[in-house]
Amino acid sequence: MFNPSNKVLVIDIEATCWKRKIPKGQQNEIIEIGICILNTSTYERNMNDSLIVKPLSEVSKFCTQLTTLTQADVDKGISLKEACEILQTRYLSKERSWASYGAYDKKQFEMECQNKGIDYPFSQEHINVKQLFANTFNLRRQIGMASVLKRLDFPLEGTHHRGIDDAWNIAKILAVLL
Repeated sequence: MFNPSNKVLVIDIEATCWKRKIPKGQQNEIIEIGICILNTSTYERNMNDSLIVKPLSEVSKFCTQLTTLTQADVDKGISLKEACEILQTRYLSKERSWASYGAYDKKQFEMECQNKGIDYPFSQEHINVKQLFANTFNLRRQIGMASVLKRLDFPLEGTHHRGIDDAWNIAKILAVLL
């Protein structure tokens, strides 16, 4: 299939969210896992994919406005356990380095997998692209993905806050940094 050593798995998740505080009985849960594979030999992005995950919590109107994902969309989704199994079998997530924009995705996966008794699907080789960009360009503070794309004079491809599109854009940033 793939040679895991020259591929980085770029992940971007979307999770249930609310405009203000989290309502009683609800929690932040992954609803989309955006996936892009970056070939570190050619710097080409490929295998852009999206896994829609069905949460126990409800998708708020605010969350739908932000992500475009509706309750009906996630109701057709798979369980987080199934999504983690796909990451491991189809994308070799335990054998590859993986990247995300910031630490949120990693922390959310760790917490949610622990809370739900699911095997954590990734290797320990994580690249925080947000931190890497700030370090590479000697920025005093980290900046958002859309701002980085502007600085690099790249258009934002797709819909911001859709995992599939954000993973694609993050992979482009990572390619420049590598």
